Amino acid sequence: MQKTYWTRPADVERRWYVVDAEGQTLGRLATRIATVLKGKHKTTYNPAIDTGDYVIVVNAEKIHVTGRRREQKRYYHHSGYLGGLKEITLQDQLEKAPTRVLHAAVKGMLPKNALGRKMIKKLKLYVGPDHPHEAQQPVPFEF
Repeated sequence: MQKTYWTRPADVERRWYVVDAEGQTLGRLATRIATVLKGKHKTTYNPAIDTGDYVIVVNAEKIHVTGRRREQKRYYHHSGYLGGLKEITLQDQLEKAPTRVLHAAVKGMLPKNALGRKMIKKLKLYVGPDHPHEAQQPVPFEF
């Protein structure tokens, strides 16, 4: 009888991938990144363990959205005080802090628990084509 293989944290091999976001659609890119962060692209995937890899995203400010999302999509946050609800459009967010757009999209696709908070830390977002992770020897991720 064959025993079921169960991945342990010590068995996980982490790789580094670099993704160019220029011209990529926001949601489609976010789902691919979330899949890599979770580790679902590996045969050793285990939903109870963080088996994912690191993802470096460059040119985050050149993300593409369809339709009229730049004007219509809104991001909300609350200060905690009465009347403290703030909102910002996607266009304004891309001008102010372009990496937050992709970060919010990917974070929404990860588990809402301690495991998800651990996974999102493996996402590195940068404006422009340069990143400081050359020592990790990242390879381009092919979709």
